[in-house]
Amino acid sequence: MSDAIDRLHAAILQLRQTHVPSSRTAKLLAGGRAKMAKKLVEEATEVTLDAVGNDRDAVIRESADLLYNLTVLWTDMDIAPADVWREMERRERLYGLAEKLHKGPVAVAGGL
Repeated sequence: MSDAIDRLHAAILQLRQTHVPSSRTAKLLAGGRAKMAKKLVEEATEVTLDAVGNDRDAVIRESADLLYNLTVLWTDMDIAPADVWREMERRERLYGLAEKLHKGPVAVAGGL
C-alpha cells in the first residue's frame, strides 16, 4: 500500500506545481486547509457509517477516498508519506505493531 500512497503523493505534488485548476486536487488545495480538513472528516464519517451498515464494498471505496484526502492534506502541510511511515516504525519499536501510541507522558519520553 505504501507504494500506492507514495505514487499518489507524487501526483499531488505534481498537480500542485502545474496548477491545473480544473482538477479536484487543485480545487482542494486552493480551498485551503480548512476545506481539506472538512473533506477528510466527511470521508471518515462515510467510512464509519458504511462500516456500521456492514457495507464492505462501500467501506473499501470510502477508505480510498479517505486516503486520497489525507494525502492531499499531508501534501499541503509538506508531510511526505515517509514521515508517517517513520512515526509508525517508531511506535512499533516502542509498543508493538498493533498498539496505538499512548497519549500520556510516555509518548514523548526520550524523544524517539
